[in-house]
Amino acid sequence: MADLRLPDFVIIGATKSATTWLTTNLRAHPQVFMPSPELHYFSRWFDRGDDWYRAQLAGAGTGQLLGEKSASYLPHPEAPRRLHRLLPGAKLLVQLRNPVERAYSDYCMHYRRGEVSRDLGRYLDARQTPIPRLLEDGFYHRHLMRFLSIFPSEQIKILLYDDIRGRPTEVFREVCGYLGIDDAIAPQTVERRVKDKATPVVPPGARRLLAPLKALVEPYRQTRAFVAARALIARELRYPPLTPELRHSLEAHYAEDVGRLAELLGRDLSIWSAGGGADGVRLEPVRAAAADLGRPLAPRTGA
Repeated sequence: MADLRLPDFVIIGATKSATTWLTTNLRAHPQVFMPSPELHYFSRWFDRGDDWYRAQLAGAGTGQLLGEKSASYLPHPEAPRRLHRLLPGAKLLVQLRNPVERAYSDYCMHYRRGEVSRDLGRYLDARQTPIPRLLEDGFYHRHLMRFLSIFPSEQIKILLYDDIRGRPTEVFREVCGYLGIDDAIAPQTVERRVKDKATPVVPPGARRLLAPLKALVEPYRQTRAFVAARALIARELRYPPLTPELRHSLEAHYAEDVGRLAELLGRDLSIWSAGGGADGVRLEPVRAAAADLGRPLAPRTGA
């Protein structure tokens, strides 16, 4: 299978930072092919081998860019080295979100799935959380430096969730320009995201009870009868709120990493420590510190 194509670009995360929005829009672009679902090859399934990975990428048309998205790559300690071995020239797209909001959104996703209880404080406490990724995935500077120690900074494009929310068309055109494809394609709105937590879902308790039947009903999920039955029990969930006290604790937890990230990106991220995002801050490419990387800075370009 060595003759099969490998990706020209990879969306590497972070989770809960609108990576699905970007993937959905790129899949709709006629000049791009991306497989579905996420492959997670360089993180979870590396033991399946390169031939397995190549086989999952078959289907790109002549002249189409080939890409993949696996949001698990950014925080995985081995993913940068594995990616570089097989895809040394690939362009990497990274999406980042206020780490406090990201952690809370990740918890809400687990809650929808019935995988966590309503004890939010337990899950977002670094001293006792049973799901380390809820907090560890938000140390963006730490994770990025593993990639920047291997990949040239000009191969890494960093986007902020706040820019996507505020200027989706501009951001998508930035991505198209970075990838070298037509930027006249209008992206879908982000007002109603693909995985919006306000979307009615089967309650967590019912999900746990029905879990043993998941494999049996999978072939019928798109049938009219299944959709109608699901609608009878689906409802919008009431999530445990992120209290001001817990938010403040999480902001302190991430403060040092956010400060280093702000310096790395050349952006003021202080609003991430004020209960919000980085709205209104100009979109810029990553600028890695020369002292850290031992190479010239990537040139700053306008947004």
